[in-house]
Amino acid sequence: MKLKKLTTLITGGSRGLGRALGETLAHAGAKVVLVARHKQPLDEAVDSIRANGGEAHGIVADVGDKNAVYSIAGEAAALVGPIDLVIQNASTLGPTPLPLLLDTECEDLEQVLQVNLIGPFRLTKVLAGSMALRGRGTVINISSDAAVEAYPNWGAYSASKAALDHLTRIWAAELAETGVRFISVDPGEMNTVMHADAIPEADPATLAEPTKIAERIVDMVRRIDAAPSGARISAPSWQVRA
Repeated sequence: MKLKKLTTLITGGSRGLGRALGETLAHAGAKVVLVARHKQPLDEAVDSIRANGGEAHGIVADVGDKNAVYSIAGEAAALVGPIDLVIQNASTLGPTPLPLLLDTECEDLEQVLQVNLIGPFRLTKVLAGSMALRGRGTVINISSDAAVEAYPNWGAYSASKAALDHLTRIWAAELAETGVRFISVDPGEMNTVMHADAIPEADPATLAEPTKIAERIVDMVRRIDAAPSGARISAPSWQVRA
């Protein structure tokens, strides 16, 4: 896939992997729209991309809010044109320290699912129809190793990511003949605020930097035909081509 002028929407775009993806894609010539809940860090991310010659725009919104989805899609299209790549990176852990399932409030599980699963479902539902009509488009859902490993205390987050993985496969099966592709990406453990919130005792030196993982994911976008639609890909294992 050619990245120059590629219209791209990234949720959770103000920090960590989302910001790194925005910077990397914009550097390659993509037209990037970042979505985040908080204006100041979002403005900082957009300004940084523009200062380096890239095209970037920001939308302040919460993907967990069902009333925000249509405005996100509409505003993004107004800014850069119909979206050809959406990277659903926005996530929440729920309350920290992470509780056991027996100590997890039903309302907290519901909130995690709203952001990590239902929000991406809604946004895909809004965008994928237009992609199918144009015969092209890519949806990348950011997953986690917690989607396939049963880590104690990670119940709400793990369940949301496991469901997101399977939702990705179902989207791929249902839209197999449309030209729209769906990929689930496990980014591995990264040096991010979210990781620090979840495991504060972790040594940052042992964790991957988001910029390095972003480079691998952007290479996946370039070589999107190298993986079947519906695939679950480990970013740390992806071999970047020169």
